[in-house]
Amino acid sequence: MIHIILFRPEIHPNTGNIARLCAANGLPLHIVGEPGFRIDDRSVRRAGLDYWPHVNLRREADLQEVRALLPESRFFYFSAHAERSYTDVRYQKGDCLIFGPETKGLSHELLDENREYALRIPMKTPHVRCLNLSSSVAIAAYEALRQLSFFP
Repeated sequence: MIHIILFRPEIHPNTGNIARLCAANGLPLHIVGEPGFRIDDRSVRRAGLDYWPHVNLRREADLQEVRALLPESRFFYFSAHAERSYTDVRYQKGDCLIFGPETKGLSHELLDENREYALRIPMKTPHVRCLNLSSSVAIAAYEALRQLSFFP
């Protein structure tokens, strides 16, 4: 099992897509800090997330709380500003894949403090600042699951 961690997500449809990915693969989804939208039954129904009951949703106040809950886990921080490619990692069960808010990403301070665990998804051209959050989570999650022989 790997953990998907969204730090202060801002856009409900992205989180909905990620929740669907987590539900489809039995992955826990951690929402850390205050999201930029409401996560309640009414909001979820309005967004059409009929699979939401199948999401193993966890809420934590901050990343320190997640670390305390998962002391044996490794934490990987995804950012367009990181130098190391996400494919350079040998993922292990229990790894946590952390993604920042859509408009800001993870802070440079957090990335600097965790430089060896900061990962990027390469892009061929410089014309795009970064990939969509839900696309990035899908790319990273499926690479980790592939390496862990999750699929027959």
